[in-house]
Parts: sequence; C-alpha cells; structure tokens
Amino acid sequence: MFKNVFGSGFIVRTAHVILTWLITLILFLHDTDLRRQEETGELIQPVLFVLLVLVSVLLSFAVSLMDPGFVLSDRGDLQFTLGITEETQDMIPPTTKSLRLRRCGHCLLQQPMRSKHCQTCQHCVRRYDHHCPWIENCVGERNHRWFVLYLAVQLLVLLWGLHMAWSGFTTATTWQLWLRGNGVLLGAAAVVALLSLTVLLLLGSHLYLVSLNTTTWEFMSRHRISYLKHCGADENPFDRGALLNLWGFFCGWGSVVWEQVYFREGNDPI
Repeated sequence: MFKNVFGSGFIVRTAHVILTWLITLILFLHDTDLRRQEETGELIQPVLFVLLVLVSVLLSFAVSLMDPGFVLSDRGDLQFTLGITEETQDMIPPTTKSLRLRRCGHCLLQQPMRSKHCQTCQHCVRRYDHHCPWIENCVGERNHRWFVLYLAVQLLVLLWGLHMAWSGFTTATTWQLWLRGNGVLLGAAAVVALLSLTVLLLLGSHLYLVSLNTTTWEFMSRHRISYLKHCGADENPFDRGALLNLWGFFCGWGSVVWEQVYFREGNDPI
C-alpha cells in the first residue's frame, strides 16, 4: 500500500518538513498573535495551529508514500476485474466508441480504461491524473481524494500562517530599521503567500475537474487519448453530473469499472 520512505522522494519530503517547521518556528519566535497568546496562557489557537501543521505534514507523507493505483499484474482474470466477459463483449453493439484494451509499450501490461504509464514511476496508474513533483508521486485512483484533502488542509494552514505573520509586523521610524526588525518574518510571509496562491490554484483546478469527472491528463491531452478522440469538445462520457461526480469521488470506495460507465445507458449502452 505504501512506498519506501527512503525512496526517490526522500529529499523532497525532507525539504518540505524542514520548510514547514522552520516557518512555524519563525511565527512563534516573532511577536505574532501566536506568541502573544502563548505567553498569556491562551493555548487554544497555538495548539490548534501546531496540530493543523502536523496533520498537513502527515497527509503529505501519506499521499507521497501511498500506492496511487499501480497496475502491477497482467492476471488471467483481468477481464473479470474490468467487468468484461466474452458474452458482455459480444453484446456491445458496433458504435463509434472503442473498447479495445491497450497493452502498455513500457511495462507490457494491459491497461484498464483511464490508466496511463508514468515515465517517472515506471508503472501504469489507474485513473491517472498527473505525476506531482511536490509529493514525488503519481496522483491516481487510490490517492487522488487524499491529495485534494491535503491541498485543502495545506491551504488552511498557509492562510492562517499568513494572517499570523501579518500580526507580527512591527513599526519603525525608517525602512532600514523596519527591515532589520521584520526582515525574517517578511521573508517567511512572502514564501507563505506564494505557496498560498499556488495551492489555491491547484485546489481550485482539481475541484473543478473532479466536478466534471475528468482528470488533468484527460483535460490536457484529450486529443491524444483513444477513448476520447471521437467525443465532441464538450462531451465527457464519464460525467454523471456535478453532484454525483463529487459524491463518487469523495465518498465512493473501491475501483470503478470505467468501461461500464463509458457504455452506460445514454452513451451507446451495452
């Protein structure tokens, strides 16, 4: 279920942890609301902030180490795993859609629909979304919802940290004195502001794509994907409506047989 902690993403994870706790330490060392509340014995917000930072770090580790949905075998019962038998295949009428199973040219395994081979991870990934250098792992069927949750928690931590940094700026008679007293905090606030904008854009784009039941790979490379080539510009064979898409993404567990969704009633039914 989980990858090696000391794998290729060890440096990325270590840098993330160091940066996270370094900025947290800066917020507590300067005269921010966190420090003032800590000194006066009002520990609710400082404790909650530290716990939220810890949760964000743990989520980043979980998402980066989790199996994103690697296709690891080419079993003889693959057709039953996909929900496709010879009888079912014969029942599919001739349509403009193709159900041909693709064999990966790299790992030589048959790819379920919506899967893609990742050149970095060297595996095919079910319901492949993208390979994220931030977590040094693919985002796929098994860890996508956890990735979105991680982004949401991370955004909350960053916005809270930015507010705390703003509360710690002090006044001075000259710019030189102001920079001398607030330079470190200003640098931390700039990093947090940049990361906040990045995470906000990532979270917004992922929630938008999830509401459409499409992936980053399908959205960006639609014209090169065999099962989407025949579809119109605004047609998505996996779209079940925004509410059902969001419900299935966040509350549905287990693998979805996308071939069945692809040929569901109203979309060239079986």
